[in-house]
Amino acid sequence: MRTVIAGGHGKIARRLGRLLAQRGDRVAGLIRNEEHAADLLSDGTEPVVCDLETASVEEVARHLTGADAAVFAAGAGPGSGAGRKDTVDRAAAVLLADAAQRVGVRRFVVVSAMGVDGPPPPDTDPVFAAYLRAKGAADADIRERSGLFSTILRPGRLSDEPGTGRVLLAEPPVDGGAVPRDDVAAVLVALLDTPGTAGLTLDLVGGTEPIAEAVAAVSRP
Repeated sequence: MRTVIAGGHGKIARRLGRLLAQRGDRVAGLIRNEEHAADLLSDGTEPVVCDLETASVEEVARHLTGADAAVFAAGAGPGSGAGRKDTVDRAAAVLLADAAQRVGVRRFVVVSAMGVDGPPPPDTDPVFAAYLRAKGAADADIRERSGLFSTILRPGRLSDEPGTGRVLLAEPPVDGGAVPRDDVAAVLVALLDTPGTAGLTLDLVGGTEPIAEAVAAVSRP
């Protein structure tokens, strides 16, 4: 299996790449900065320099050719302004989906965020509100596409604590909570392996159910 991960140098993306490579999959990570290539190579991931804020759909499609799945795990990151929330968290996700459909990559998984379907509360920080709107718009665009077997994963508050292997995974809404990035990556692997989760939007926080059982429980026949 070959998987292409957008945002390949991010914390979740690197964890995901390592898990996939360790089991023998071929993995490519799309990165903006060539200086991050050595980090990906050390993980067993092929680095591919591609700036999703400036790339054309044709360029991205070339990188996706021959892939079995694509994962959007990119984000503008802390410290970026409202404009980049739109160009990365929305537009880059849509671009990756466009490219996937162009070359027939049908399995598509998105790392989104909880609570993005409605408008942000009035007192929300303007930049964070832009982030929530961008994620919500990207999710809506991807959900509406026919022929794209997509799953949208919405983790709660991310932590760098060691993974527990146990989660709460369910269709929204789920009360907020934290989840280790290790467990997010492990859930992403399980989702990629479970076609019955296509078409689902799922909230994820720490919980008590083993990851394999949690994913099986939400999977459709």
